[in-house]
Amino acid sequence: MEDRVNEVFASELTRAELLKRAAAAGIGLSVLSGLGAAGALAADTATQTVRWISPRGTLDVMDDFDLWVPIKMGYFSKLGINATLIGGPIGDALACTKFVAQNQADMGYPSPGVLTASIDSGIAVKSIWDMISGQVFDFALPTNSAIKSVADLKGKKIALGSAGWSTIVDPILVGAGVDPKTVHYVNAGNQWAQATESGQADAGLAWEGLRAQWAGQGLKLKYLIGTSFSKQPSNVYSVRAADLSDSAKVDLYTRFLQGMIMGLEFARANPRAAAQITYASRPALQKSLKPQAAYDSFVELAEAYGTSNRQGHGWGYHSPSGWAGYLTIVHKLGQTKKMLSPSSVYTNALLTVANSKADKATAVKDAGAFKLNATFTAVNAGHPNI
Repeated sequence: MEDRVNEVFASELTRAELLKRAAAAGIGLSVLSGLGAAGALAADTATQTVRWISPRGTLDVMDDFDLWVPIKMGYFSKLGINATLIGGPIGDALACTKFVAQNQADMGYPSPGVLTASIDSGIAVKSIWDMISGQVFDFALPTNSAIKSVADLKGKKIALGSAGWSTIVDPILVGAGVDPKTVHYVNAGNQWAQATESGQADAGLAWEGLRAQWAGQGLKLKYLIGTSFSKQPSNVYSVRAADLSDSAKVDLYTRFLQGMIMGLEFARANPRAAAQITYASRPALQKSLKPQAAYDSFVELAEAYGTSNRQGHGWGYHSPSGWAGYLTIVHKLGQTKKMLSPSSVYTNALLTVANSKADKATAVKDAGAFKLNATFTAVNAGHPNI
């Protein structure tokens, strides 16, 4: 089955081609260098294209199986959607909201801290999908660390991949009773895990899925697991707020969510198949992560992604109580000057329709018929609770 994804980076174009296309689109090379040529130059494509941008600076992770599965299985294409995935720059924490607002992408995957800070600063985006109805973030620790709880982080150094990630950590600390002013952030870029492992920092921000990935890459760390100390929300899929007043855009994004839900149902029915599809979609990931570690990373994520569905709310549900508490905390912290209303931050309207219209039966049938390769037949699948 032909993949419908368009993932083209600037390095795949000649300099002459890049300059020509950038000039035609009125886009500066500084933008292209961070975003990737296909993402930046897709602004004039058909309205049925949805350009999704990651906050991680890479797509070489297991996190996005909910997108790779519907791409591979043709669910997006059957719904009239061409999904374009963009790695995004890791150095700018607000990139996945700014690029959406500037129409250089259509859908971003910001943390709740980035989302609320963006909205408060006038970046007009809104969440249409909450990936996890609960906390996805953890704290990594050196294996010899004496830290036993979040309270022990007072006065300690916390490694981050970007300075902007402090908007993620500050509310988590407050929720656990720690004043963020008592910790010291270390911006270690892509080496923040190594900085934590080596003891250059006392802790490092982590999240579900990343734990298994880091273990598979040989990093030796232990963790404070976020779900044990926090009920705050996690990353969301956000779009331009103005698009939610456009019936054609609402229809497009609802169909996109339908395709995702089919991918999630496929993964729930056949976890190893979803992991195999995702792993095969990322050749670079195969060089750094063995199949068992990739599967284990997938399971951590899939179990978290299924939280609201297991609770009976369907996939992608924003928990009103979790968000209400979070919005209060970020306002008291000063991360938002205004006390944001829930309706200005998220909507459950599109996901409710998508959950009712998604062809879940076809996804489950496809999952049952999927032929595993020898590698993923051999992985220790366990009994994931997706």
